Amino acid sequence: MNPVLEPLFRTVRATHPKADLRVIERAYDVAAYHHRDQKRKSGDPYITHPLAVATILAELGTDDETLCAALLHDTVEDTAYSLDELRADFGDTIGSLVDGVTKLDKVKFGDAAQAETVRKMVVAMSRDIRVLIIKLADRLHNMRTMRYLPEHKRHQKSRETLEIFAPLAHRLGMNTIKWELEDLAFAMLYPKRYDEIARMVSERAPRRDLFLQEVIEKVSGDLREARIRAVVKGRPKHYYSVYQKMIARDVAFDDIYDLVGIRVLVDTVRDCYAALGTIHARWNPVPGRFKDYIAMPKFNMYQSLHTTVIGPEGKPVELQIRTHSMHHRAEYGVAAHWKYKEEVGVAGAGGKVKPGNDMAWLRQLLDWQKETADPGEFLESLRFDLSVSEVYVFTPKGQVIALPEGATPVDFAYAVHTEVGHRCIGARVNGRLVPLESRLGNGDTVEIFTSKSPDAGPSRDWLKFVKSGRARNKIRQWFSKERRETAIEAGKEAIGRAMRKQGLPLQRLMSGEALLALARDLRYSDVSALYAAVGEGHIAAQAVVQKLVASIGGVDSAEEDIAETSLPTRLRGRPRGGGGAGVVVAGDADVWVRLSKCCTPVPGDDIVGFVTRGHGVSVHRSDCTNVQQLKSQPDRLVEVSWSPGDDSVFLVAIQVEALDRPRLLSDVTRTLSDQHVNILSASVTTSRDRVAISKFTFEMGDPKHLGHVLKAVRNIQGVFDVYRVSGAGG
Repeated sequence: MNPVLEPLFRTVRATHPKADLRVIERAYDVAAYHHRDQKRKSGDPYITHPLAVATILAELGTDDETLCAALLHDTVEDTAYSLDELRADFGDTIGSLVDGVTKLDKVKFGDAAQAETVRKMVVAMSRDIRVLIIKLADRLHNMRTMRYLPEHKRHQKSRETLEIFAPLAHRLGMNTIKWELEDLAFAMLYPKRYDEIARMVSERAPRRDLFLQEVIEKVSGDLREARIRAVVKGRPKHYYSVYQKMIARDVAFDDIYDLVGIRVLVDTVRDCYAALGTIHARWNPVPGRFKDYIAMPKFNMYQSLHTTVIGPEGKPVELQIRTHSMHHRAEYGVAAHWKYKEEVGVAGAGGKVKPGNDMAWLRQLLDWQKETADPGEFLESLRFDLSVSEVYVFTPKGQVIALPEGATPVDFAYAVHTEVGHRCIGARVNGRLVPLESRLGNGDTVEIFTSKSPDAGPSRDWLKFVKSGRARNKIRQWFSKERRETAIEAGKEAIGRAMRKQGLPLQRLMSGEALLALARDLRYSDVSALYAAVGEGHIAAQAVVQKLVASIGGVDSAEEDIAETSLPTRLRGRPRGGGGAGVVVAGDADVWVRLSKCCTPVPGDDIVGFVTRGHGVSVHRSDCTNVQQLKSQPDRLVEVSWSPGDDSVFLVAIQVEALDRPRLLSDVTRTLSDQHVNILSASVTTSRDRVAISKFTFEMGDPKHLGHVLKAVRNIQGVFDVYRVSGAGG
């Protein structure tokens, strides 16, 4: 046996004892032979990548066919080895798996290429889910070795990972893969935010571990007394999930991090409910936080009991209670599927999953990809569907339908059937009539009323409130087929209105040639398609008019001089001269000098002077954006040099980026005051992703002091970046 394969085979024997090791070794030999002259960006032999992917899959317990396909997954794309040869050597099953994983290399149009790849993956995995599992393992190893790629590639791949691959892993219940993908991509995209959360976690770890240990001991003791065999342990915290909760729940780091997570693993489903009763007997449960995913499994086969109780010291404790096999499925998802095939039977008291339901989402995805002609729109629907939580509602006959959170009766109607959606005119939820835009909640029973009229169809207003990609696609499709003429007229009218509003020459701009050229630029087949796009709201009429105007040379507009935004520094003694500003003008020491506010220069910066009309000389940093325009008047540029005196005062602008939390601003301003700087202005904005960006402008006597100020601010909890900016406004 090849010694290189020994670690892989050790894992395979442990997780899948019946696997055929000879065929795996043959697949390795073929892959190693064909990749023999190739190297990875890291300089390692290329074969290390397929071997690492196979090892990840072996740890998940996948079968030998999947492992062979993993070893061979890049041969068809990157070497002379053809798919036909591979099929002849290893059979149709492994051939189909490799073909499914092979990326589309013919289409390379940014997002469209990515959407096509995802779409091909979906089609292939609908026939065999193992294609996607190989793809996820391939992406995981690539993310682990991403540091060798150029920065723009790293960012692109990491964003793809967060938007498509991690959510797909979640959909397939493969949580171990999902968490690692998320943390690797988070560290790559936002290294400073990642490091700050890691720092905050490590600072609190000892105190939290003591509390965790106390809770584990009490739960274990109670379960022993109740004669329930159980393994009780803490749940690992993943940095990206901590950050996501800060954004989603809009709470500070401490509130999330102090929330202790415990996992209780027992032998049987009966024990799960017994353990829950035992825990609730000790601590009061938090109302509304109990979820029974054993009786009603999640879309990805996930089963568990979730509860939150008020634990010791009045702190909340989250608990997940599940059997060992449920735990294995929760960690490895569909990758664990064939290991537990014998368990999967009819849903019932045993808490088992119906084979038909476990992958319903994949079939839904396959439906979409048939319906949606535009790859970009398909990708958008996929991203949207992957990023939202779900609600579970019932049909009148008791069938469970999963919908995105915030879904409405219209989403439900389209989930039942396209025609039911198109003809929907009303809904009854839990026996009461409700408006079509009302939100559905978990456990609602929904009944849809449909119209018998042959002209019945959806309303355009529905697009404002539907939440599911399927409903949105179906409504748009209906309008594009049935209402194209109306849309063309509406678009034409909207463009004409936008032109009249601006007083533009309608005849000249609406000429066939100009519009046809613009339609082609915007990738529409003809002018009618452009009008229809405007009428259906895909593109704004105003945007079309602006592009038309630009295409014929733009509207004449008067050029304005650059407004000099300069701030005179404090001047003592003489009203003129450069002493207070700490700058001397070559050839004339008695000229009034002021430091420009647009770039706030300080000693050490390269500077240039500009003679202003009636306001002396304004001094800019050489790299200031305004200097490029000032150079068009070289006769007004003068040579200046630094000559700071004891009374010189300089303006400095800094930007502070931090994970938002209460009292952040007061901590930063107190630290700046402790550093003896005089704050002149401050502004704070908080983005949707819980990042607070603060800008401060302050006076300083000695610019060398700036390094100490920045260091002091950097040490504030939550601050992940602080730097000087080239202007008070950033």
